[in-house]
This record gives sequence, C-alpha cells and structure tokens, in this order.
Amino acid sequence: MPIIEIAGRQVNVNEEGFLTEYDEWSEEIAKALAAQIEIDLTDEHWKAIKFLREDYKTEGETATSRRVQTVGGISVKEQFALFPKKPSKKMAYIAGLPKPKGCV
Repeated sequence: MPIIEIAGRQVNVNEEGFLTEYDEWSEEIAKALAAQIEIDLTDEHWKAIKFLREDYKTEGETATSRRVQTVGGISVKEQFALFPKKPSKKMAYIAGLPKPKGCV
C-alpha cells in the first residue's frame, strides 16, 4: 500500500486513494480530502462523516447510503445534495474509510 502525505501527515492509502488505517484519519485530513474532490465541508457534511466513523467502529464496515438514511437520519436526497453524484463513495473517502460494499 502506498504512503502519501495529506495535511502534513504521512498516511497509508489503497490504489484508489482511500485511507487504509482508521487511526490515521483526522479532521484536518478530512478537510484536505474534501478539498481534493471540491467539497466545502459544512456542519451537515460533518454530521454524515461523524456518523460514518462511529458506525464503522461498531459495525466493522462502511455504512451504505441506505444505512446512513435509516440509522443516521440523513436522507438519500440530502446525501446527494451534500456529496453530488457518488455520495457513498465521497462520504467514505472524506471519512477515511473503505468504500462501502457494492460501491463502484
């Protein structure tokens, strides 16, 4: 796995650029990752990101859009508004988590 520098820190990533080590993530890294995909983080974005990180700790896998809606309380429509085109993939990327299963 490659090691790259994001927000002044060395982090492990996979071939698609997703962080591979849960504990290497920080809010500064999230801001840098969001900037790379042209997302300006708001409180609503942080709500989704924090839900994903907490859910990952208990479930052991990245939540799908449906789970973010059902358990996290963020509708799929809102997810698309916050993270256009590929919300699940973009949320996971910024949250420093693997892509959800079934995500291309």
